[in-house]
Amino acid sequence: MPLAPLRWLYFVLGCAFFAIGVAGIILPAVPATPFMLLALWGWSRSSPRLEAWLLAHRVFGPTLQAWRAHRVISRRAKAIAWTSMAASLIYLIAWKHAAWWILAIVIAVMAYGVWFMARCPSRPPPVTDAR
Repeated sequence: MPLAPLRWLYFVLGCAFFAIGVAGIILPAVPATPFMLLALWGWSRSSPRLEAWLLAHRVFGPTLQAWRAHRVISRRAKAIAWTSMAASLIYLIAWKHAAWWILAIVIAVMAYGVWFMARCPSRPPPVTDAR
C-alpha cells in the first residue's frame, strides 16, 4: 500500500528523529529521549509497525510508554538531562567562549527544557480502586 505524501513526510521525520536519538546515546550534548519521542510521534502518524516496535524496544520502550500513558519523566531521566545541560553549558562558557547571543539562546532553550521537565511528574499516578 503506497503512502500518501504527508505520511511519507511523517515517516521520514520519524526516521530522522530516530537517527538523531541514536546519536544522542553516543554524543554527550545530544539528548536521546526527546528525539525518540519525536520519532514515536512521526511513526504514529505513518507506520503502526515502527510505532509498535519503538514502544516495545528494550531500551526506549518503557520510557516512551510512561510518557505516552501519563506524561511521566523519571527522576533518573531528569537528573541525566539536567546534568548534561549543565555540563554542556559549562563547556560552552569555559572552553568555547561563545558569543553572548549564542549563550543567551542556549540558556533560554535549556531553561525551557528544565522548566518543562520539572512540570512533569516523576512517577505515574497511584492506581485507585474504582469500586
